Amino acid sequence: MSRFKVGLADQLLNARHSPTVLVRANYLTAVASRIDSFWVPDHLNALMPRTIATPQHLGAAKLIPKIDASLEPWTMLGHLAARNRIGRLRLGVGVTDAGRRNPAVTAQAAATLHLMTRGRAILGIGVGEREGNEPYGVDWDKPVARFEEAIATIRALWDSGGELISRDSPYFPLHGAVFDLPPYRGKWPEIWIAAHGPRMLRATGRYADAWFPAFPQRPHEYEQRLGAVRTSASDAGRDPMSITPAIWLFVFTGRTRDDVDEALNSDVAKSFAFNVSAKDWARHGVQHPLGADFSGAQDLIPQTMDEQTALAYTAKVPVSLLKECLLTGTPDEVIEQAAEWRDHGVRYIVVCNLSTLQPSLRKGVAASIPFARILRGLTRL
Repeated sequence: MSRFKVGLADQLLNARHSPTVLVRANYLTAVASRIDSFWVPDHLNALMPRTIATPQHLGAAKLIPKIDASLEPWTMLGHLAARNRIGRLRLGVGVTDAGRRNPAVTAQAAATLHLMTRGRAILGIGVGEREGNEPYGVDWDKPVARFEEAIATIRALWDSGGELISRDSPYFPLHGAVFDLPPYRGKWPEIWIAAHGPRMLRATGRYADAWFPAFPQRPHEYEQRLGAVRTSASDAGRDPMSITPAIWLFVFTGRTRDDVDEALNSDVAKSFAFNVSAKDWARHGVQHPLGADFSGAQDLIPQTMDEQTALAYTAKVPVSLLKECLLTGTPDEVIEQAAEWRDHGVRYIVVCNLSTLQPSLRKGVAASIPFARILRGLTRL
């Protein structure tokens, strides 16, 4: 059995007094915990309603006054690579948007970071979400088809050897294009694909170095989908065991189980459930307020939701749903839940601390101590 590896993800939000203070604190936590990697997301705005990300509902709003003030990921990773020479963590984007970003620019950004870090860059990539595309004039039609073409384009540029390359594509055609950045010691950044549906799982098997999904799914569903990824890899003539089984999971912890349960029952914590599909809501006996066919985070546009509507929706959220799609509880409880994912095939877990998503700033900040214990415990799985 391969060694279980751990990464830490930051939420990459601009703080009141400094754009780097929170991300640097999390980076140093990752270094101190002796884990493998540090990750940042790629969003133009938050996947929660800004109308309830206020001091009335969210204690952390005192530190992060604008929840939609998302920092640019590649810029921040370049900053970390240049300013933080300790730890030698691998650095990844979890995950960049294949539709909003031209794949040539993504190939350049990832290759640049790879050279800067001496081979420690990871290109996490997926289809993105509607909220980061449609409001900004980016076509959201056929996102999976655009993703497949983006990945093929990145691979074609990296494999071109600096020769002029032309390639037909309905989305990203190349006409005498040149890509002359070199790989680091003959190796390009690993590509980690965030895939969930059948077509994306097949693409993962064809192109990815790691499968890197997030929620919503349960451990046994992960194991089944991992089988589909490996079958696709085998069909493409690749070694199916060469693809790292990874996952991105959110953690909600606290000093006591009572603190955790109190926070999970808050409106702002329950708003996380808007990102979960209607199918998963139905399993808990509740219809998703955005419709019986709502797909979840991929189609959520939360910035248009007013406070009254958001609170009406959070009132419908069963806490059991949050406990299913998050790792929740004390450190021992969270580590036990993570072990179940390991037992269903996960070999690399990236965790993001969501514990500040509650009304109490004091308890949200205090949760950083049990979260650090969780990081150390995960490295021993």
